[in-house]
Amino acid sequence: MLLAALPVAAQVKPAAQGNAEAGRNKSSMCVGCHNIPGYKTAFPSVYSVPKLDGQHAAYIVSALRAYKSSERQHPSMRAVAASLSDQDMADLAAFYSTSPTQSASR
Repeated sequence: MLLAALPVAAQVKPAAQGNAEAGRNKSSMCVGCHNIPGYKTAFPSVYSVPKLDGQHAAYIVSALRAYKSSERQHPSMRAVAASLSDQDMADLAAFYSTSPTQSASR
């Protein structure tokens, strides 16, 4: 029974392990909106931009994947997420989840 499951298990891609320092180096595309206290976008509608500092890594990766797949609809975030690999997402998530004040002191 276990042997029959091995081919399927071998096809499951493990989640990328994030590197916070690599994420710091990739975060320049995020800080222009996500590091401005109280920032709101005006396109396509007024939307309060959430802070990323201190968010759970799994949430950040899940949100980025949802933008990339068009499950979430914000045009700017869809464009950014479309350019990210799984490793990029994991690195950004590791960076932002590591410390609540880490990215603000860039």
